[in-house]
Amino acid sequence: MTSATRRSALLLSLVALAACGKKSEEAAPAAPPVQSIGPDNIAVARLDTLRSGPAISGTLVADREARLRAELSASVLQVMVDAGQRVSAGMTLGRLDDAAVRDLALSAKSGVATAKLAADQAAREFKRAQTLLAAGAIAERDAEGAERAHLAAQAQLADAEARLASADKAQRSTIIKAPFDGIIAEKSVSPGDVVSPGTPLFTVIDPRSLRVEASVPATALGDVKVGAPVTFTVNGASRELVGRITRVNPMVNAQTRQVGILASVPNTGGSLVAGLFVEGRIASQARSGVLVPEQAVDQTGIVPFVMRLRGGKVEKAEVQVGLRDEKGELLEITTGLAGGDTVLLGAARGISVGSSVSVSAPRDAAAPAAPAAPASTKH
Repeated sequence: MTSATRRSALLLSLVALAACGKKSEEAAPAAPPVQSIGPDNIAVARLDTLRSGPAISGTLVADREARLRAELSASVLQVMVDAGQRVSAGMTLGRLDDAAVRDLALSAKSGVATAKLAADQAAREFKRAQTLLAAGAIAERDAEGAERAHLAAQAQLADAEARLASADKAQRSTIIKAPFDGIIAEKSVSPGDVVSPGTPLFTVIDPRSLRVEASVPATALGDVKVGAPVTFTVNGASRELVGRITRVNPMVNAQTRQVGILASVPNTGGSLVAGLFVEGRIASQARSGVLVPEQAVDQTGIVPFVMRLRGGKVEKAEVQVGLRDEKGELLEITTGLAGGDTVLLGAARGISVGSSVSVSAPRDAAAPAAPAAPASTKH
């Protein structure tokens, strides 16, 4: 073989090898792309205490409340307190004009004095008639007449004393006093107002002990027991408060199918006020476990499962579900997950098993201290 022939054969071999290499590169499959998801599409399973029980909503009301109303028609002379002011038991809150009832009281006192004199005289006449009857000095009918006069005088005295007691009570009712230590919640009158029986004057509440008036669905009645703890929050207070059920309504509301409950709430610090809206739950069960958001668990099939992110890849993990936290919308996972596992939420749950996934940083994340490259870097 000549040298020219050898060079031609070597050139043909190199061309063939290059063609084979190109075909093998074209046949090799491309690496699957890494899908990027936001931090809102993941949740971390955590070990915590789960409390399960029916949710409640209601209002804080004063456990001890007095609505003071006028007991007679009169004008308001003085108002000595204002809404929000602390008062003590027996403290005078206001005065009504007592001119009319004062005259009635004086007249009643005079009537009692007159009736008492008449009753004393009738009693003496009756006693003397009994003595004369025993001696045979008067007829029996005369003694009976003296007895009837005595009884009538006693009745007139009793009537006069009742009138005086009524007048005294009416005169005392013109002075409005606090029935117990508390706070003026409402002041409904001002000096110069004319009131009649039943007109609201003041409302006094004792803020040291409040109660929650709430309702629960009738279907949850099995979890509602007197003495059961109630955890709740109120608007205006960030911390969770705890009370206890003191009473359960024995009837179901026909329109709402709800059952009313009352729960005591200690308020020794005075941080709560009546009228606040309450949201919470009856803690009928509580235990520690692995908790994940309810939306992370697919319960449509025979066996519940979650899509878990491990080592940058998506995998399907079958789980068993325990208690449910209605308020926090959390589920207890008894098997299949451990604390610290990352599960997918929302649309990310549709990512195929085995896919590579990266979690992008939040948009509002703080910038690094060192100068960074222009914001064209892909995540």
